[in-house]
Amino acid sequence: MPELPTEGRLFEGRRKVRMPDVGPDRRTRLDALARYLADVAEDDAAAAALPPTIGWLLRSTRMEIERFPILGEELVLRTFCSAVGSRWAERTTLVEGSLGAGCRAVSIWVAVDTQTGAPARLGDRFFAVYGPSAGGRRATVRLALGAPTEAAAREGRPWPLRRSDLDAWSHVNNAVAWAAVEDSVDVAPSDSVVARIEHHMPIDPAMSPVLAVERAGDTWSVWLLRSRRPEGVLVAAVLDASAGHASTRPSGPGSRHPIG
Repeated sequence: MPELPTEGRLFEGRRKVRMPDVGPDRRTRLDALARYLADVAEDDAAAAALPPTIGWLLRSTRMEIERFPILGEELVLRTFCSAVGSRWAERTTLVEGSLGAGCRAVSIWVAVDTQTGAPARLGDRFFAVYGPSAGGRRATVRLALGAPTEAAAREGRPWPLRRSDLDAWSHVNNAVAWAAVEDSVDVAPSDSVVARIEHHMPIDPAMSPVLAVERAGDTWSVWLLRSRRPEGVLVAAVLDASAGHASTRPSGPGSRHPIG
């Protein structure tokens, strides 16, 4: 695992992998990991007493998972600000498990005014608390993942939203997008994967998203779209399991499409 910052704020949280966070293979799902990351970030911000007028919207996350946590594993999450911009910040979180799990996650969060929803400057309090660990490094909100092909968009399937997908702001929770990735790719508990997700546009509760998937070897690209049109990207993700043993989920009873 990479080194922790030598100066500045470092926050530590702990979690235990429980039944609702795993599948039949006892591996922690990607959406559960995303919730762990959001939880420790929220706990850190609350402990730092940041101004209540500032909220945070997730722009992107990259996970480098050396080994997935499994059911019952005790996790230590160490998180810190690793880069900054004028209205956004990069947060790095290192996850280590009592049974050998290891993950490095880097997320970009955009600061917003809780009253207007508009992007907000980070402010003196933020830089006083988090500036030292960032060490002058600059964060970017630039997105790197593109749109699906027209064929993949046309073949996409509905991804119905549920009331439980909404948070306190009536936004579709970030973990929902990771759930879409989980519904597209299987990985074994011992696999090493690299996954990136980008939030291009907010998902409105009234939308009817379409889930589109493309595969190239052991790399899977997944999108949530506004419709079966490639330009309507809401969320884009890519998961590279070339170091592991990924395979598609069954497309129907008794059917399976192995990779390779």
